[in-house]
Amino acid sequence: MLEKQAKNIILAIGSNLGNKQHNILKAKYLINTDKKIKIISSSSFYKTESWPNKNDPYFLNIVLKCTTILNPEELFVFIKKIEKSLGRSKSYKNAPRTCDIDIIDYSQKNMLFTNIDLKIPHPRMHNRSFVLFPLFEIDKNWKHPKNNKKITQLLNNLPSTSLRSINIL
Repeated sequence: MLEKQAKNIILAIGSNLGNKQHNILKAKYLINTDKKIKIISSSSFYKTESWPNKNDPYFLNIVLKCTTILNPEELFVFIKKIEKSLGRSKSYKNAPRTCDIDIIDYSQKNMLFTNIDLKIPHPRMHNRSFVLFPLFEIDKNWKHPKNNKKITQLLNNLPSTSLRSINIL
């Protein structure tokens, strides 16, 4: 029987509660210890203010470039287990959280899974400096799977307020 072919994926990890850096490193460790996912590269840490409520604690974010033999639904279930193991609980939309892991890209595909509320590529990633800057750091040739825009074009389209509110650590 043929082994599943590994797919290229992009994951974004963020935290704005507790020891943010530790939460992200722990999530990264848990991802990397699974034999079905291999981290190829990892960005630096990026600090951004919380959105939509700037009074919430600031976020730390990284982006990972990985390969996986998991299908999108399996990957989604896996990352949700990691979030929960790190203390994430469901609350209101955009609530502060110990760990948030998003699937940004899965093998340059456009997919919708209504049963698990998953859209790939991530529907708002092209507006998020905390995804685009770390992604550019690890893959300067990446293109958006839906609109085929280069990452440099997406970065150039970000509003200047978004550029002022991000810092590399």
